[in-house]
Amino acid sequence: MDRAELSITVHRTGDEAVLRLAGEIDMLTAAQLSTVVNEVLADPPPRIVLDLGGVTFCDSQGLGTLVVLSRKASHSQSLLVLTHVGDFLLRVLDITGLRSALMIRNDQTTS
Repeated sequence: MDRAELSITVHRTGDEAVLRLAGEIDMLTAAQLSTVVNEVLADPPPRIVLDLGGVTFCDSQGLGTLVVLSRKASHSQSLLVLTHVGDFLLRVLDITGLRSALMIRNDQTTS
């Protein structure tokens, strides 16, 4: 069975770092995401944006990682913001009660 990898591209501007994610956030890739965000937090911008538009799957390990990274960013005086969050992930965040623990800015124009 082929496993989708997680690719992460980082683009930094003066006041934010945008991380575009594509693939799966799961027990096999969550550490990769943590590593990249921790590298960004070494010199923290005011805002870290995780663009989840290309994310096709997120398991409980991935959800936990997003919450932990949000807290780490907060401790570093940075704000972690999720954008382009898919409907499937929004439903999971609602079901688990984690939606309120994360800053979500949905830039999608379709409803």
